[in-house]
Amino acid sequence: MRVLLLSTYDLGHQPFGLASPAAWLRAEGHDVVALDLSRDELPPEAIAAADWIAFHLPMHTATRMALPLIERVRRLNPAARVCCYGLYAPVNEGLLRSLGVHHIVGGEFERALADLIGGRATSSLPVILDRLPFRTPDRTGLPPLHRYASLLHNGQRKVAGYTEASRGCKHLCRHCPIVPVYEGRFRIVPREVVLADIRQQVAAGAEHITFGDPDFLNGPGHALPLVEALHEEFPSLTYDVTVKVEHLLQQEAALQVLARTGCLFLISAVESLDDAVLARLAKGHTRVGFVRALESTRRHGLTMLPTFVTFTPWTTREAYLDFLTAIRDLDLIENVAPIQFAIRLLIPAGSKMLELDDLGPVEFDAAALQYRWKHPDPAMDLLCADLQKIVREGDKAGASRAATFGRIWNRAFGTPPDFHLAARATVPYLNEPWYC
Repeated sequence: MRVLLLSTYDLGHQPFGLASPAAWLRAEGHDVVALDLSRDELPPEAIAAADWIAFHLPMHTATRMALPLIERVRRLNPAARVCCYGLYAPVNEGLLRSLGVHHIVGGEFERALADLIGGRATSSLPVILDRLPFRTPDRTGLPPLHRYASLLHNGQRKVAGYTEASRGCKHLCRHCPIVPVYEGRFRIVPREVVLADIRQQVAAGAEHITFGDPDFLNGPGHALPLVEALHEEFPSLTYDVTVKVEHLLQQEAALQVLARTGCLFLISAVESLDDAVLARLAKGHTRVGFVRALESTRRHGLTMLPTFVTFTPWTTREAYLDFLTAIRDLDLIENVAPIQFAIRLLIPAGSKMLELDDLGPVEFDAAALQYRWKHPDPAMDLLCADLQKIVREGDKAGASRAATFGRIWNRAFGTPPDFHLAARATVPYLNEPWYC
C-alpha cells in the first residue's frame, strides 16, 4: 500500500508521531511518505498517489490545522482511505467522520494503523491502550533537525531532537486532554528503543533532546535508569523533561539523578498560583507546594520553566495581579515564555472540565474545536485579549522576555513596573513556546 502520513503541527519538534508508525508500516513492506506540513508543503501529487492518508492529531492546534486539509485530500483523492490518529482523534470522532474520515485511532496507535492498512482490521479502534512492542522510529524523509525548534542557552543556539519514553499519565488533572483517552494509565517505550532513537538523532546533529512524555517521572524505575544510560553513552548531551509538581515534591532523589545526567531544564505545568483554581483543575498541588518544588529544583541546580493556564472563569483581577507579582518576587520572569501570561483555559470535546457545576454557560464551537466560555467580568476577557496582542507584538519585534513582561505589567496594573527588568540569557529554553 502507498501510505501518506501527515503532521500539521508538533510544537516545533520533528514528529515522533510520524516516525514511529512509519517504522511499523515500512517493516511490513508499505511504501510510506511522511510529511511534516509545519515545515513543508503538501504537493497534490502526493495526495493523488496515496492509497491511505493518515493525519496525526496530537493536540488542539494540530487538529484545527488538519480540518481544511482533510477536506482537500478527500476532494483530490476520493478513493483513498482517510484515517486520523492520536490524542485528539477519538474525542473529535463525530466531526472528523462528518468530513469523510473513514477510521479513527486513539491511544497506542502504531499496531492499529498497521492492522488497518495491512487489511487485518476493518473497523476503527477509537481508544487502544494495549502494551506495544515498540519499534525504533524511522525518521527517513523528515526535514533535518536544524529546521526545527532549537535550544537557546547562554547566547548559543543548539540543535534539538525529540523522543518519547512513555505515553499517557497516571494522574487525572481535570483540564488535561490526555485524561479522556488514557484515564489514568500510561505506557512505557522500552529503554533500548528510546536510546536507539536518540542515537540516530545525535548522528543527525542533535546536541540536546526533549523528552515529550506528559510526565517523565510517572515511572521513575523506567525513566531514571534510562537517563543514566543516556549520560553514560553521551556525556555531553543535554536534555529536558516535563515533571508534575507532585512528583518534584515526592521524588526529590530523582532530581539529583536528573541534574547529574545532563537535564538542562524541566517544564512543570503549574497552571495557577490560586489554590481555588488549582482545586478545580484537580492539579494535586497548592501554591505553597509549587514554591517548595521551585526551591528544590534550584537547590539541585535545575532550572524550572513553569507553564500556566492564566485565564479561567474563576481568575479574578486581584488574583492575576498577585500572579504577576509572584513571578517577579520568585525571580521567574526569564523562566516563563510570554504567551504563558495570556493563555486562556481550553475546553476541548470530552473535557472533564464539563463536570464542574460552577463552570458557567458554555457553547461548543465546532470550527474552533472547543467549548466557548465567558468570564463573569468582561474586563477580564478584554485583559486577556490585550495581553495576547502584546505577546504577539513582542514576538514579532523580537522583544526580550523582560521587555514583554514590562508591557504586560503596565497593562495589568495600569502603571509601569517600578522595578528593574534586566534581560538575561542564562535561562535555557526552546524557541517554540506553544504548549497546546
